[in-house]
Amino acid sequence: MTLFVNDLTVIDFSFFCPQRGPVGESWIVDLTLDGDLNDESMLLDFGLVKKQIKGIIDSSVDHTLAVPTKANIDILQGDDKVTLESNFGDNNEHHFAMSGPKQAVCLIDAPSINEQVVTEYLVAEITPQLPENVKGITLTLRAEQHQSFYYHYSHGLKKHDGNCQRIVHGHRSTLGVWLDGMAMPSVQKQWAQRWADIYLVSEEDVVEAAHLQDISAAPGDICSRYHANQGEFELAISAKRTEVLPCDTTVECIADYMAKQIKQAYPDKQVEVRAYEGVGKGAIGYA
Repeated sequence: MTLFVNDLTVIDFSFFCPQRGPVGESWIVDLTLDGDLNDESMLLDFGLVKKQIKGIIDSSVDHTLAVPTKANIDILQGDDKVTLESNFGDNNEHHFAMSGPKQAVCLIDAPSINEQVVTEYLVAEITPQLPENVKGITLTLRAEQHQSFYYHYSHGLKKHDGNCQRIVHGHRSTLGVWLDGMAMPSVQKQWAQRWADIYLVSEEDVVEAAHLQDISAAPGDICSRYHANQGEFELAISAKRTEVLPCDTTVECIADYMAKQIKQAYPDKQVEVRAYEGVGKGAIGYA
């Protein structure tokens, strides 16, 4: 017997790439389970699928920075903290360093992060926690099929009570731009290129390199540091891969920021920006 659940959840996270640095990503999760019927004539109650299996995914990968431990990245783990440092780019021209609570990072034994690697990691995490009548599990991770331009962004929200406070997690997000009610794909493309693989940081979280305690910055880095409910977070990343916003980096503020920026270029137009945070959710900004 086979049970399937499409669109079980969406994994919103970032992963470290030796070429691209931290990359915000959003993958939709489809699931199938194989096995025998239990005493309730079910393979597994749908409520348990959504609660138990989704819970494992949420607690292991979602809203983390996934790090390939076999890549060229220095990893130092303490009792409750992890620090990372690496250079990235075609010629290792960019620098990245981060520190934070251990639950903010997902360490995966692989040279790089992709759908197959994360799938294998999650299957290994989920399988031991399934009931005996479930004999096999198949996960499919897939990106949303966008019909518009999109960008990958990473950020951290220190004011958030949940896992969004983790300083490097992210999303793969589409956007729409309208001027006086007319769609403007050329403007969408400009922003998608401007924010390809970007790290967005709030201006109030930016600090001088000397104020970092657990990591070191390189020349040309943007540094940020904050305390949140889960602990202390620090980041140093190449300024060429960063944009500093004069606001928080929630999707509401991102939509508003985009709209105001576009308004400066088109002062006689009514601007509408529809910014997504991953899949199927987001905010609309007007100017």
